[in-house]
Amino acid sequence: MDVEQRIEELRKAIHYHNYRYYVLDSPVVSDAEYDRLMRELQELETAYPELVSPDSPTQRVGGEPLDRFEKVRHPRPMLSLGDAFDEEELRAWLERISKLLPEGVGPQDLQYVVEPKIDGLTVVLTYEDGRYVQGATRGNGVEGEDVTANLKTIRGVPLRIPVSPNSPLPKLALSEAEGLGEGPGVRADGPPPARLVVRGEAYMPIDQFQEFNRRQAELGEKTFANPRNAAAGSVRQLDPRITASRPLSIFTYAVVDSEGVTLTTQWDSLQYLRRMGFPVNLDNRLLPDFEQVVAYCHEWMKKRDTLSYEVDGVVVKINSLDIQEQLGVVGNAPRGAVAYKFPGREATTRLLDIGINVGRTGTLNPFAILEPVEVGGVIVKQAALHNEEDIHRKDIRIGDTVIVRRAGEVIPYVEGPIVDLRSGEERMFHMPDRCPACGEPVVKPEGEVAHYCVNAACPAQLVRRVEYFASRGAMDIEGFGSRMAEQFVKAGLLKDVADFYYLRREDILSLEGFADKSTDNLLAAIEASKDRPLWRLITALGIRFVGSVVAQLLTEHYSSIDELMAATQEELQTIPGLGPNTAGSIAEWFGRERHRELIEKLRRAGVRTREERREEREERPLEGKVFVITGTLPSMSRDEAQALIERHGGKVTGSVSSNTDYLLVGEAPGGTKYNKARELGVPMIGEGELLGMIERARG
Repeated sequence: MDVEQRIEELRKAIHYHNYRYYVLDSPVVSDAEYDRLMRELQELETAYPELVSPDSPTQRVGGEPLDRFEKVRHPRPMLSLGDAFDEEELRAWLERISKLLPEGVGPQDLQYVVEPKIDGLTVVLTYEDGRYVQGATRGNGVEGEDVTANLKTIRGVPLRIPVSPNSPLPKLALSEAEGLGEGPGVRADGPPPARLVVRGEAYMPIDQFQEFNRRQAELGEKTFANPRNAAAGSVRQLDPRITASRPLSIFTYAVVDSEGVTLTTQWDSLQYLRRMGFPVNLDNRLLPDFEQVVAYCHEWMKKRDTLSYEVDGVVVKINSLDIQEQLGVVGNAPRGAVAYKFPGREATTRLLDIGINVGRTGTLNPFAILEPVEVGGVIVKQAALHNEEDIHRKDIRIGDTVIVRRAGEVIPYVEGPIVDLRSGEERMFHMPDRCPACGEPVVKPEGEVAHYCVNAACPAQLVRRVEYFASRGAMDIEGFGSRMAEQFVKAGLLKDVADFYYLRREDILSLEGFADKSTDNLLAAIEASKDRPLWRLITALGIRFVGSVVAQLLTEHYSSIDELMAATQEELQTIPGLGPNTAGSIAEWFGRERHRELIEKLRRAGVRTREERREEREERPLEGKVFVITGTLPSMSRDEAQALIERHGGKVTGSVSSNTDYLLVGEAPGGTKYNKARELGVPMIGEGELLGMIERARG
């Protein structure tokens, strides 16, 4: 077999496996086998660079930054939908179009396709002879921006179609959804169409948005108000490498233009897109009468908070494309479709003041203090304000009338002020130059948006550090939670985390709520924590950028806390996977005298500070286990958790199925994954249980 033929075989196989993994969530090869195929392709393309093509799976990584976006003219105008805000308006839409239906067709003859209205960024994908050649934003509907390189980085976007022209795709997904049937003109075998233009919505799943925002805040980078803004901002990056680093997904829902494809209904279009390898939302439905449409709209309004993606309504379309065409357009909206909009989850109220929370790592986090207002069925008194820079960018002032939004389980946030309602008495906000909790000076590192209190004895930080030190993902002091952290710090029993190991029985008994048994249980839990593995101690210290995964990486190179303390930033940076920011943070933390004194205090108390070296052997206690992650974990990001699981032999997928062994659950879990796991009887575990599974196997 010649090299060119082998490269083509590898590309087809990898495209297919990407489709199985990212679109169907039903892989048929192991991660190791997938990596082997990708490595072989990379090696061949490196050796024969003249054979590299734009649609190769190796080309998904972001390319060089652009100076600006070029304009793209769409083959057909991207029209906006008319809105219906309640059932009465939805029925009024049907009544209007009923008068314009072709002769011999009545409303009783219509079928409808209903699709959840994803709240993201509309994009247009163009394929020629089955190869992805262009991606664009909707723009003004006539012209958009060329974001070809950016959309290529989204794993769900096929670079070549059909995904597997020589192999029948599994009869999955659409055929399992309610109301589905085969339609004419939906086969995807044979040669690809000469031209195919597809419309879709790029979005950021809610749980991944929350994790992404959390990571951005930790790094002092810009955060986003909602998943839609995050998706739009990520797609419209001049540097495609930034887009590639963002957790974007996509659903496709319409064939805009084509050559060599005959489609007669919207339902056929969705089936065709799915068979060609495009991601299509499985929550779409084909319904035979209008009463079922109304019921579906009401049902999905109740479900909106349980979905893994943001929706702002439901799109109702006449199934027949021919009837859609004959109904025509009114203004800038097609008559054959309508958007049933869900009630907005926003309200206006007065911003009374801006308060400051001090985080565990010393970050000063502003928050809005509001006149109480109901938003989405919940009384809101406080809301998020990301940082001083964001407050000034939005021109939010104390005393403003502001718009407050709330989406599902996401914390309420201030979207912006209503400038026209200002009286002139509003005040600009400025971050304090001294910490509101301890009075020590505040610093703002160059190049970061966050402000910090660097006082290690700051009482606000101390409560959170104590809570974190005792948490399951760190030293795992059983039974010690946030309320106890506040109680013990307020009583002066814990002035630093090492004081855990110097607590006296009589001091604990003097606190409210403690009796002999509860005191003995706590002391036993503290004693047991002394012998935790070294990586847990490193995690528990709360060093910026150092979670459990980085801590375990460090113990692979340093067998004691003393060796780690002696390491320079330059030495730390030589560890694969450790960047300059993390290395600098570690070196700076151990370089402070009070932190060295803390380590010595822990050592004197008998806390384990050394890791005994075992024989080098691969430990894979999670071999063959499939995990799904939802929510925010206590001490590690989703990426870190995935790396930890995979490093010990497990596999992480994006959605819960009958193949899932465990759902790893953090705070504010996504409703879809949680409910599906409960329905299927999938065991749910926390971060501490995951770490325990790994630890027990290590012995």
